[in-house]
Amino acid sequence: MVIPCTNCERDSFQSQSRPHPAPGVRDSSNALESSVARVAVVIPRRSTVLGRAEPRAFAGVASGRMRSSLTPLGPPVSRDRIIDTFPKWYTPDASLQLKEHFHERVNAACQRRNTGTVGLKLSKVVVVGDLYVGKTSLIHRFCKNVFDRDYKATIGVDFEIERFEITGIPYSLQIWDTAGQEKFKCIASAYYRGAQVIITAFDLTDVQTLGHTRQWLEDALRENEVGSCSIFLVGTKKDLLSGAACEQAEAEAVHLANEMQAEYWSVSAKTGENVKAFFSRVAALAFEQSVLQELEKRNSTRPQVGDGDLIRMEGNSPETQESKRPFSLGCC
Repeated sequence: MVIPCTNCERDSFQSQSRPHPAPGVRDSSNALESSVARVAVVIPRRSTVLGRAEPRAFAGVASGRMRSSLTPLGPPVSRDRIIDTFPKWYTPDASLQLKEHFHERVNAACQRRNTGTVGLKLSKVVVVGDLYVGKTSLIHRFCKNVFDRDYKATIGVDFEIERFEITGIPYSLQIWDTAGQEKFKCIASAYYRGAQVIITAFDLTDVQTLGHTRQWLEDALRENEVGSCSIFLVGTKKDLLSGAACEQAEAEAVHLANEMQAEYWSVSAKTGENVKAFFSRVAALAFEQSVLQELEKRNSTRPQVGDGDLIRMEGNSPETQESKRPFSLGCC
């Protein structure tokens, strides 16, 4: 689009439509006119830029094709948080499930995108254990991919939220880091409630911390319903042990994990060994449990047609009683 803005046309416009100003009155038309002229020059440039950008923005619509995927809400899930196959256990000697695939009902629900509110909720994970066993380092290695040698002890509780995509369904874990000091136990115990996963951590180089995991687990289970939590026993600082010493420590941990009905893992927050695999396993098991619970809830609340008993009405209905009353024209 071209807008005429030549000097001759501007002079003609001034001589025909603008009266001469009275003596002593300041003429501001020149400033206004120059502003209008500048706007007239700028407008075509802006429209030209928009005109060039529009074909790119709506190229898919103009060609009759819809975009293959919509922009997800929030930042996209990182590649290592996408789970398509069921993650494997650490050792078959202490595993919650030895299967290699998701439950059939879970797969069917995910294919139909019929998982209910699973993708909208946060599944709670609590990490408990003695002071300095490496709970915070384990969480930070997974969530932030960092390792700090000189970290401060956790005061009270802290938490991180990690987003996953499991078989195409969004899923989030709320990972709670609890203090290992005795003086904060009363505070941290309030945050055990509603946990779907309980992770009891111990130091592979300190046998006493392994013995204390039983008490930590009892404290966490006391705040939750029986059978509502998946339990994991995690040995940290694997990088500090090797050979026979590591095998002996893991053998004792596996024995205790079977007694606690927990799944055992050995990890190293310093090197990152098994950290991502462990939390992927936690997320997959928690996701499967959440979907199954959603399906069971849906089936239990669905009305059943034809299963109810026949209801018989005894006595006269209000309509029948009303019809038997004597007809009266009086007001009383």
